[in-house]
Amino acid sequence: MFFAIEETLREVKRSEIKGTGRQFVAVLTFEEWKNSKDSFEMGMDIEPDLSEIFLTKAEVNYDSLTGTFAVPDRKNPSADDLKFAFVLDEKGVVFIDDNGTALDIIRGVQRTKKWKMPSLERFLYDFLDQIVKDDLRLMEKYEDELDHMEQAIIDGDETLPSGRLNDIRSDIRYLRIHYEQLMDLAAEFEENENGFFKLENLRYFRLFINRAERLHEASMSLRDYTMQLRDLYKAHLDIKQNRIMTVLTVVTTIFMPLTLIVGWYGMNFRYMPELNWEWSYPVVIAASIVIVIGSLLFFKRKKWL
Repeated sequence: MFFAIEETLREVKRSEIKGTGRQFVAVLTFEEWKNSKDSFEMGMDIEPDLSEIFLTKAEVNYDSLTGTFAVPDRKNPSADDLKFAFVLDEKGVVFIDDNGTALDIIRGVQRTKKWKMPSLERFLYDFLDQIVKDDLRLMEKYEDELDHMEQAIIDGDETLPSGRLNDIRSDIRYLRIHYEQLMDLAAEFEENENGFFKLENLRYFRLFINRAERLHEASMSLRDYTMQLRDLYKAHLDIKQNRIMTVLTVVTTIFMPLTLIVGWYGMNFRYMPELNWEWSYPVVIAASIVIVIGSLLFFKRKKWL
């Protein structure tokens, strides 16, 4: 599938752009690329290999730029990346894609963009921008979810979904790495080592790098937020555990003198005078009550209860 870069992307046949000098965008399957790559006359040292895509990057060849995209699925960033390759020179860019990801992004550019000064550089900027277009909203969604978790912790909710907190942290980590790779790729474009791009249009790549940096900073802030929530949740659990231990300590302390009394008068020695005294039982009860009440008042005064 071929598109001419005009005021907007216009779908064309290859014969309409071949040999005309008009810049183009093409989307081919890997088999189509293998069968027709020589006709594009793009000087390459390294052939794109869809089976070896692990990250987003660009590499300078003799007379072309080749690279790959590994785009996290925004619905589940921790899942497998959406992968495709590309080759470009001053004539245009060819995306090599077997799963339709690149074509979906291009369709998004086609629907939403119209240019006064169309160029390959402007298309590449909008293509990269289309990849991250909803990420700010995604970051806000994560932040809202983390805010609710924080409020739940403060309110003493013991059912905090710690598994979900870990999932969010993992998603943000994958997105953060993706932004770093996108910045490196755009920086490679901006370097313009082969002179494919017009100097006045290199600003588009700087604009995208700035946007990716802001998203990267947002992801770093959210990562720190998840760590703070984890620490806050742990602190609340420690406080709860300390309260339980305080209660147990108080109860144990109260019953220690009572246990002493029971042990002392449970010996039943023959000549213990209290055994034959008629007021022994009431006195022991009264002493036990006084000890319990006195201990409670003492702990209350010390604010241990």
